[in-house]
Amino acid sequence: MTALIHYRIEAADLHAHLYGVTLTVAQPAAQQRVSLPVWIAGSYMVREFSKQIVGITARQGTRAVAVQQLDKCTWELDCQAGSPVTLHYQVHAHDDSVRTAWLDAQRGFFNGTSLCLQVAGQMAQPHQLELVAPQPRWQVATGLTPLKIDRQGFGTYIAADYDELVDCPVEMGNFWSGTFNAGGIEHRFVVAGATPAFDGERLLRDTQRICEKAIAFWHGKKRGKTPHKNYVFMLNAVADGYGGLEHRNSTALICQRADLPRLDEVQPAQPASSKTSAPLSEGYTTLLGLISHEYFHTWNVKRLRPFEFAQYDYSRENTTELLWFFEGFTSYYDDLLLRRAGLIDDAAYLRLLNKTVNQVLQTPGRKVHTVAQSSFEAWTKYYRNDANTPNLTVSYYTKGALVALCLDLTLRQHGVKNHSVSLDDVMRALWQRCCTGKRTGTMQEADVLAVLQDLTGRSWAPELKAWVHGTRELPLEKLLTAHGVTIHHDPAPLAQRLGLRVSEDHSVQIKQVLAESAAQRAGFAPGDEWLGLEVGSPTKSATHSAWRLKKLDDVLLYAGRASQLTALVSRDRQLLRLPLSLPKAKDHATWRLAIQDSHKVAAWLVP
Repeated sequence: MTALIHYRIEAADLHAHLYGVTLTVAQPAAQQRVSLPVWIAGSYMVREFSKQIVGITARQGTRAVAVQQLDKCTWELDCQAGSPVTLHYQVHAHDDSVRTAWLDAQRGFFNGTSLCLQVAGQMAQPHQLELVAPQPRWQVATGLTPLKIDRQGFGTYIAADYDELVDCPVEMGNFWSGTFNAGGIEHRFVVAGATPAFDGERLLRDTQRICEKAIAFWHGKKRGKTPHKNYVFMLNAVADGYGGLEHRNSTALICQRADLPRLDEVQPAQPASSKTSAPLSEGYTTLLGLISHEYFHTWNVKRLRPFEFAQYDYSRENTTELLWFFEGFTSYYDDLLLRRAGLIDDAAYLRLLNKTVNQVLQTPGRKVHTVAQSSFEAWTKYYRNDANTPNLTVSYYTKGALVALCLDLTLRQHGVKNHSVSLDDVMRALWQRCCTGKRTGTMQEADVLAVLQDLTGRSWAPELKAWVHGTRELPLEKLLTAHGVTIHHDPAPLAQRLGLRVSEDHSVQIKQVLAESAAQRAGFAPGDEWLGLEVGSPTKSATHSAWRLKKLDDVLLYAGRASQLTALVSRDRQLLRLPLSLPKAKDHATWRLAIQDSHKVAAWLVP
C-alpha cells in the first residue's frame, strides 16, 4: 500500500513528556482541514485529547502555511491543493492510563487518537506511522503491520486507513516480552514495570489457555478462522491501578505489580484427575479475568458491533443502547472462560459471580434506570460518575452480565427437540448472521431477537423488555436454584445496612449516600466527615455516652444494643448532630452463592 498520509513520531523532550509529531499529507485539498478525536473507541467519554497539543505549524515546500483553529479540535491550513504539506506539533503525554499517551525516560505509550491528527476527506487512505527510538535498548510492541523496521521494532508501519491506525496502540520501552501460539496465530505479551519476582512463563501459559478457549468458543476446531492474524497484549504494571481497553488485534492493560504471578509462589499439588490449576490469588484471578474480557472483545464489539458503530464519528459522542450486550455479555463470559480453561474451579467461579450479583443488588439506580438507558447515557452517567451515580444508574457491565446469566440459564431450561440451547449458541449464531457473507458485523437488538426465535421457536421479546428495558428485579434466585446453586442470605455489612459508601483514614469520610437508606433519612451527605456518635440523651439518659469514630465498624462497638443514635458530623467545618436509626441486621442481607448440586453446576459452567 502506498500511503498518502505519513506520521513521524519521536521524543521531543522525555523529561517534559513531549512527543514530537510530523504529519506529511502528500495530496492535500485546498484549505485542508485536520482534527484530533475527542474520544477513543471503547471508552465512552469525551476526553478532549486536543488540549494536550502544543504549537501546530505547517509548511508547503519553502512556504510557511497559516494554521487557523476553527473549534476545540479542528484546524484549517491555508494551503494549495496537490502539493505536499507538512505539519509539526508537540503533544504532552503524562496520562498513565490505557486511553491516552505517556512518555518519560522509562516508558512510552500512545493511542493514535491522542497523537495523530486526522486529515479530512482522506481517512480511508493508507496511513504510515514512523517511530523513532527515544532511548537506546528500547523496543516496540504494536498490532500495526511493519513495513520497514529494525530488530527493536522501530521504523515504519502501515495501516489500511485512519481507523486501523488509531485502533493499534504503541508500547515502547525496555519491557519484558514473550510469545505463545493459540489457534494457529502468534500472540505476544509485553509487560512494563514488572519486578524481578515476575513469573512471565506462567502468565504466558495461563493466557494461552484463555485464548485457546475463546478461539474455540467462536470458531470451534476451525484453525485459521480467527479475524486477527496476530495479537499483542500490552500490560503496564504499576503500584496501584487497574483497567483495560480493547483493540482489533491488541489490548492495553494496567494492573498492580502485586497481582502479577511470582516466581517464589509455591503452588499446592493438585490431584492427577483435577481439571483445574492450583488455586489462584485474588489479584491474579482479577488480572486473568481482565485479560479474558479484553480478548473476548476481539469478537464481541470489535467485529460484531453495534449498528451505530458502523463508522465512528470521532468529533462527538457515538451513542448506542447495546452496551449491555457488548460489555455486559463480555463480562459474563470473561470469568466463565477462566472456568472453562481450568484456571479456576466451580466454587471460585461462583465467588466471582457472587460479587457481581451483590454489586447490582446494592445499587439503588437499578430501580430507576434500565440497562438499555444506562448504555445510551454511558457518556454522561457511567463515565462521569459522582457521589449520586449509584442512585441514578446501574452499570451495564454488571447488570448486563446478569442479563446474560438469566438468558443463558433460561435457554438451558428451554431446550429444543431434546437438544439443549445455551447463550453460546446465540453468540455464535449472531456471529454467523452479522459477520459473515455480505453483513459487515453491525448488529441491532432485532438481530438478537431473531436469533433467539430461530434457535428456540418462540419470541423472547417479553424477556428482553423486562430485563433490558425494565427495572424489575431479575429472576436470579429462581434460575440459579434450578441449576444447582443454593443462595444464602447473610447479614449485610454495616455500610450496606446504613446505605453508605465511605473511606476510612483516621476518620470516616462519606463518599456516597444511597437512596432510601437510613443514612439518607438521617441527613448524611457526600463530603461529610463522621466524627463520632452519642448513645442516649445527655439530659434524659443516665447512660449517655459519646464516642470518637476512627472506622465505620466502631459504630457497632459503641452503640451496643441501642438502635437510636446521634451522629456527630462535620460539614463545611460546621458540627451537626444527625438523628440516626440503626437498621436491624436481619432486614438487610447480602447474597452468598454455594454449590448444592455439583452435576447441575458443572453442566452449566463446563458444558
